[in-house]
Amino acid sequence: MGTVVLTMKASVIEMFLVLLVTGIHSNKEMTKKIKRLKFNVPQINCDVKAGKIINPEFIVKCPAGCQDPKYHVYGTDVYASYSSVCGAAVHSGVLDNSGGKILVRKVAGQSGYKGSYSNGVQSLSLPRWRESFIVSESKPQKGVTYPSALTYSSSKSPAAKAGETTKAYERPSVPGTTAQPVTLMQVLAVTTAEATHTTLPKPSPSTASTTSSPRPQPMGHRSREMDLWSTPTYTSSQNRPGANPGVQRQDSSGAAFQKPVEADVSLGEMDFWKPGSVLLDAGFVPKEELSTQSLEPVSLGDPNCKVDLSFLIDGSSSIGKRRFRIQKQFLADIAQALDIGPAGPLMGVVQYGDNPATHFNLRTHTNSRDLKTAIEKITQRGGLANAGRAISFVTKNFFSKANGNRGGSPNVAVVLVDGWPTDKVEEASRLARESGINIFFITIEGAVENEKQYVPEPNFVNKAVCRTNGFYSFHVQSWFGLHKTLQPLVKRVCDTERLACSKTCLNSADVGFVIDGSSSVGTGNFRTVLQFVANLSKEFEISDTDTRVGAVQYTYEQRLEFGFDKYSSKADVLNAIKRVGYWSGGTSTGAAINYALEQLFKKSKPNKRKLMILITDGRSYDDVRIPALAAHLKGVITYAVGVAWAAQEELEVIATHPARDHSFFVDDFDNLYQYVSRIIRNICTEFNSQPRN
Repeated sequence: MGTVVLTMKASVIEMFLVLLVTGIHSNKEMTKKIKRLKFNVPQINCDVKAGKIINPEFIVKCPAGCQDPKYHVYGTDVYASYSSVCGAAVHSGVLDNSGGKILVRKVAGQSGYKGSYSNGVQSLSLPRWRESFIVSESKPQKGVTYPSALTYSSSKSPAAKAGETTKAYERPSVPGTTAQPVTLMQVLAVTTAEATHTTLPKPSPSTASTTSSPRPQPMGHRSREMDLWSTPTYTSSQNRPGANPGVQRQDSSGAAFQKPVEADVSLGEMDFWKPGSVLLDAGFVPKEELSTQSLEPVSLGDPNCKVDLSFLIDGSSSIGKRRFRIQKQFLADIAQALDIGPAGPLMGVVQYGDNPATHFNLRTHTNSRDLKTAIEKITQRGGLANAGRAISFVTKNFFSKANGNRGGSPNVAVVLVDGWPTDKVEEASRLARESGINIFFITIEGAVENEKQYVPEPNFVNKAVCRTNGFYSFHVQSWFGLHKTLQPLVKRVCDTERLACSKTCLNSADVGFVIDGSSSVGTGNFRTVLQFVANLSKEFEISDTDTRVGAVQYTYEQRLEFGFDKYSSKADVLNAIKRVGYWSGGTSTGAAINYALEQLFKKSKPNKRKLMILITDGRSYDDVRIPALAAHLKGVITYAVGVAWAAQEELEVIATHPARDHSFFVDDFDNLYQYVSRIIRNICTEFNSQPRN
């Protein structure tokens, strides 16, 4: 009997051990499965920026197609957190355009992110940014736990768009009930409702009920309150059977409003949660910290469209409030399309009626967002439509250094006119063109045949615009068609090579001085000649893109003192003129002209006017006719200045036709200064008399 008992005990113990071992093994297998299932790589869209993700290190999966240039990337190797995560991965070569998994690690912000072209992606430069990140292959490091759900600095998670499930928080089990997962989005929605003291009715377990939002908002309108409601839970619930898609209504203007749909969780269930701790666990940050993280870099502007732009808008009484609003919307759209910034286009607005007034100048708003906001606040002035007075105002006041004019950028004035101006524009426009302003005209609903008798200045558009070839004018039949001119206008104002009126008599020439250094001049008079050369040079706008200055000194021989490409500022040119040393010798003016053509003007830029200013005090030892003719045939406009013993007939041969405008005789070196203004005036008169077609 004892033996039987012992045998039974042994069997029971053996069975218990087998069950124990089996249970442990099964538990291990379950644990392994749980561990294997625990990490799910989050998926994001191409447009998700690293700065929107709070996690310091994470692995994500990028979709295909992130090589598209619309996903902006800033930097090389180390990227500003304002960059597209997946775009940076393609740029760095970690991914190709087919997508895949990557490891992202946040690092400190830095200065001087350099743009580059790599792997089909053009990254951009950025002066500085508060946070950076590095992209590498998705090889998890030992001992590092990577999140299976990302935490975003905005409650409207971009990951949800890509189908990622947001991290769920489960309440503790209650006897007799089934634990229901509560998503982070639902927690945020309810917390926001509580914070705004909005009472939400408890939904029935069987049917979803609608709730009233604190304040109706137009559909698509972005606000902090609506962003918290606009979660993937609500969006996806609209396609579920039995889900209430929300209640819509329209206001008197036809704008649709929609109330948010109730989350599938009762307020009673939320009693188990401490909202504060949940928000902190979820990575939700205080308002002031959130605003810091959501800062976006201010655009530096489109460098391919670096123009200084003034819009002259019609605020006359005849235009009416509705058409004035259309005009403002057109301006706002222009501001958006131009990509305003200090390295690109800058834009100001002048409104005219009886009198013009500047709403804001070139330095007031240096990005498209602020500019659009300012345009919205413009109110109509009323009065007549004195566009001519407005053009004069812009010429005298708007394009100044104090108002943000950058000097090297083309000046453009776009005049919008409802019908026709009530004053004349021809003379004001001529002065504007001679000041280097490119005038565009947009006429809307122009005069019909029986109205033309009321137009003060027939053909006013062609009298105003920079050129009469159609490039500078738009005729719009109706205000409702104004938007059709947006893209053509932007393209034209940004085509700086065709902005012909940017070139003035003072900023578009290569000026070569040919200076007589013969023995008859003498040291003292030679210094007077150099002062005359310096005084003429001061009148020009000198830079490597504007007017350039070079100088040759001659006797029997010739010497290049400095070429057109030697100095690119007025100060440097004036200093170089001071340093020219007196040579002394004979007078071979013909040979000097040939030398200047070869050493100076052969290197002149194709788009520059070639001006030769020759100063001599006597008759040449060689023939000047053939060299002078060669200069004229090569398009070099020659001014001949003779002093003391110079031969008048020889000066007239050297000078461009008509000789009376291009040759000058001075009886004494000390009187040279009197001819500076006259020579400059003749240069500008000739330039401005060119046909405008």
